[in-house]
Amino acid sequence: MTTSTARTPTGSVELALLLPRMPHPLLCPDGGPGVRRLADGYAAARAQLDALKPDLLVIYSVGWHSILGHLLQSDPRPTWTHVDEEFHALGAIDYSFPVDVPFTEVVIQRATARGLAARGVNYRGFPIDTGTLVAKQLLDPSSQLPVAIVSCNVYADRAETIILGKAVRDAILSSGKRVVVAAVSNLTQRLFPRPVPLTEDRVSSRQDDEWNQKLLEIFAEGRLEDVSQLARTFAAQARADARLKGVWWLAAAAGAHNGYRGEVLAYAPVQGAGCAVVSLRPDASAAAQLEFDEDDVDIFRGDRGVLAGGEARAPAAAPTRAPPTPAPAPASAAPAAAPPAAAAPPAAISAPPSVAPPTAAARSSTPISTSAAPAPVGAYPHARRVGDLLFLSGVGPRQPGTNQIPGGPVRDAEGRPLPYDVAAQTRAVIENVRRILEAAGSRLEDILDVTVFLIDMDRDFAAYNAVYNEVFASIGATRTTLAISALPTPIAVELKVLAAARGPA
Repeated sequence: MTTSTARTPTGSVELALLLPRMPHPLLCPDGGPGVRRLADGYAAARAQLDALKPDLLVIYSVGWHSILGHLLQSDPRPTWTHVDEEFHALGAIDYSFPVDVPFTEVVIQRATARGLAARGVNYRGFPIDTGTLVAKQLLDPSSQLPVAIVSCNVYADRAETIILGKAVRDAILSSGKRVVVAAVSNLTQRLFPRPVPLTEDRVSSRQDDEWNQKLLEIFAEGRLEDVSQLARTFAAQARADARLKGVWWLAAAAGAHNGYRGEVLAYAPVQGAGCAVVSLRPDASAAAQLEFDEDDVDIFRGDRGVLAGGEARAPAAAPTRAPPTPAPAPASAAPAAAPPAAAAPPAAISAPPSVAPPTAAARSSTPISTSAAPAPVGAYPHARRVGDLLFLSGVGPRQPGTNQIPGGPVRDAEGRPLPYDVAAQTRAVIENVRRILEAAGSRLEDILDVTVFLIDMDRDFAAYNAVYNEVFASIGATRTTLAISALPTPIAVELKVLAAARGPA
């Protein structure tokens, strides 16, 4: 007698897609060469979808904002007409498509089990966002493929977003379905303040364009998890769309590894935003080693106090291989430039007689870091001692441990300006400088030179200068104040300090 054991069917992710959220590829595909490239990229993605014949399409769109927890569309057939809130002149999008409600309910259960607040929404006319509709109509114009649609919580940081992706993956693996997962998000989201002709469109800043292309190189190598790990750095250097949390979600939902066959199907600007169509097919033979080491979290127990707005935490360990070379960073975001270690000059060149040879102390340098100051947003120490000098990296007002900004951030998570108090920020910056100097055995009175970076000279100079004078009038350090367009975190002022060191090196 033969006994058979029934097995629970195992679902699978057959394809992962990164898709732009602008309406132009759907509503005006021939409006300009960039939009045409994106429309063609969507067509290539659709061809891959058609060849796979999946059972379900799961969409996470950074354009569907939720505030309290995470929402999922539970209307079995949402039907309405949508007009994009920014580009309404392009026309309306009529829609009606099937939603896999049983699958959606499983996602809600799995998200709740992992510590998230999640629920479904089901009422007539609930607004479906532009990016979701563009993706659905260009990938499935006949509206036959069932979907599940997941919101983007505007306050969720990396851990919460990854756990949401894992909850979706839980539901996929238990469903027995062959699934395509899609994150609808631009790479960079710095739109021009006024519309430009699509024939003259470009990515709004060269730095954004360089960072976009660097990420796309990694995508093309199938290294989805590496891009996810690099997202914080990307958001600190470029105007990332929703801090690139769409990639965090995509990596968790598809499988947090680098075993993909990657293909960049299109890259183009739309009104200054950097948009791409990327395809990733799971392929074990293409697996690469992980490069970065952000935490891999499974249960949400609250955020870690990391400021929403593109801040990076100091890595827990060194990467196994050097990360890709980034585009040049703003001066205030770079490590303090310590003098190079002195080497013996070539025999044919001798030092001028008036220049004494470097001392042993000058030939060595010591990095200094302290938990009393906010964690760096990159791979650099708080300070470095070289001989009798202390070189401090750029110091901002963030608070150690919490990353809160006294006086408030200058922009929200989506890049919208906020009111702020530069005087409160300046006091916090000076206090952070004091903490770093004390950790190095020095004091504020030992400061020799200060470089100040302000994002709004006209607005902020007087208030910042008044606070500065309260502390530095008796110190007499030299000073240079520079106006810059932005700082890596949402702050208004940053100090770069050179000070005298005390005691033996």
